[in-house]
Amino acid sequence: MDKSIPVVSKIFCSGTPTMLMIRRRPIVVNGGGFVVTDLSHNIVFVVDGCGILGSKGELMVKDGEGEPILFISKKGGIVQALSTRNKWNGYSIDYQGKNKLVFSLTDPKSCTAQGAPIRIHIEPKRNCKNWDFEIGGSFADRDCTIVDCTRKIVAQMGMKELIGGKDFYHVEVQSGYDQAFIIGVMAILDSIHGESTRC
Repeated sequence: MDKSIPVVSKIFCSGTPTMLMIRRRPIVVNGGGFVVTDLSHNIVFVVDGCGILGSKGELMVKDGEGEPILFISKKGGIVQALSTRNKWNGYSIDYQGKNKLVFSLTDPKSCTAQGAPIRIHIEPKRNCKNWDFEIGGSFADRDCTIVDCTRKIVAQMGMKELIGGKDFYHVEVQSGYDQAFIIGVMAILDSIHGESTRC
């Protein structure tokens, strides 16, 4: 029985737990971003930190061939400026270049809710009432966990000791979960913390 839980696409779900290695790029390259490889050093995903047109608050996740698969934008405007939360929307990109909203991430602005959980909502709505995934721990310390609404661990982030410090870390994605979605979430966390994906 297929137990995959696709968000971006079923093709990014694996039947076994998968370790993904993330290496940050210098800010001068496409606004920075990072490269994601598997344990055999094959490039699986690339994240560009300035979206399509070099815009602030936009991120692009590409597959290992360089094809865009996920476009992420920070919701802006006057309402956003007055809000105590930042909202990011992730859109899957199909082969015709059409965008479809697949998830949104609500981040409490750091000045008002230090340590508050970050919640993720999947589109279309799933079985969970208030949120589908939650991020806990510290991204800045490379020690955070993503759980689903039943508190089952979906992905866990850690640092590779003695190799490049915070520029090189890993994420273990559990079997059946969408790796492209998890990398999209990592890209947003990177931008929220003002790291390599900032323009």
